[in-house]
Amino acid sequence: MDPNRRTQDLSDDDVNRLRKAIETSFKVEGALRTEVSMNIKRLMDIGCYGTAAPPRPPDPWAADAHERRTKKGPRRAIAGKKRAPKK
Repeated sequence: MDPNRRTQDLSDDDVNRLRKAIETSFKVEGALRTEVSMNIKRLMDIGCYGTAAPPRPPDPWAADAHERRTKKGPRRAIAGKKRAPKK
């Protein structure tokens, strides 16, 4: 086939021959999509793809650390101090 030939000038037979040659040489469409998705699934199963670090269980005290005042005791109101407006 002439490499300088334009695609709009190809006949139906030429297009079919090209399509058949590509399909025999390479994985295309559904087979390629299946192979790529299976590769990603395999990597995710062995832990090489996806998150950068394995998920850790949450720290049970992290949420309470800023809420509790065990060392200072309960909060006491300060006379004349304005509170921030609630949203």
